[in-house]
Amino acid sequence: MNVDYGHQPQQPRWSGGLCSCGEDVVTCCIACFLPCITFGQIAETVDEGKSSCVNQAIVYGLLWTIQCHWFYSCIYREKLRQKYGLPEEPCCDCCVHFCCESCALCQEHAELKYRGFDPAAGWVGPPTVAPQVPPSMFK
Repeated sequence: MNVDYGHQPQQPRWSGGLCSCGEDVVTCCIACFLPCITFGQIAETVDEGKSSCVNQAIVYGLLWTIQCHWFYSCIYREKLRQKYGLPEEPCCDCCVHFCCESCALCQEHAELKYRGFDPAAGWVGPPTVAPQVPPSMFK
């Protein structure tokens, strides 16, 4: 039996960096100027449709008026990380949202898109997997 003890299994990573917001200009603009919309989309997708985008956006907006929105959104970053085994980087979730809310929302939105979801469309169920092509039968 050939066992390789020298390699550790690779840890899951975010599909994009925290400062990669410019890769999706539309999401970046919405996250900067109307973050309640981006947050609502993320929350509905992470909750798998158990909460509504509109309700989540309203709660976020109300919390924004007393400058506590970052705490609510960091809870959803943690849920997203736990769901996909993502690392808490570059620092703790609350610090990421407190220091750079728009970038954090863009990163989370992009992560969901990378995993086959369309947060802008709302929860429509798990992403569909492309059918596998059977191997050819050439001899």
